[in-house]
Amino acid sequence: MKANVRSIRKQRKYSIEFKKRIVADFESGKFSVPQLEKLHGVANPTIYGWIYKFSTFNEQGFRIIEMKDSSNQKMKELEARVKELERTVGRKQIMIDYLEKMMEIAKDELDIDIKKNFGTPQSTGSGKTNKK
Repeated sequence: MKANVRSIRKQRKYSIEFKKRIVADFESGKFSVPQLEKLHGVANPTIYGWIYKFSTFNEQGFRIIEMKDSSNQKMKELEARVKELERTVGRKQIMIDYLEKMMEIAKDELDIDIKKNFGTPQSTGSGKTNKK
């Protein structure tokens, strides 16, 4: 006959001090959640739960996002692209200012009006058309 055997749950209990120390390590920036998971053998969702519970600046309902190295690299590339585009826009603005100044000089000294003359009447076209 088999004895009355119950299976034992393999669930660990962690002290509050341990949980707060893990959260402090995360908040200080020393370790990321995956690093803490590997270091202490604690599941990822458990650590996030502790962060939401014991953290001073993370609140429940707000998602914590950790950027991976590839995300950081992509962010740096995008920032470089933005700077490049800002320089291009700056050069174009300088060119526009230069051309406008040249048009003013042409108008004042040579009596040539390069800009569109807004005072001219509109053309009548080929006549009125009836709208249906």
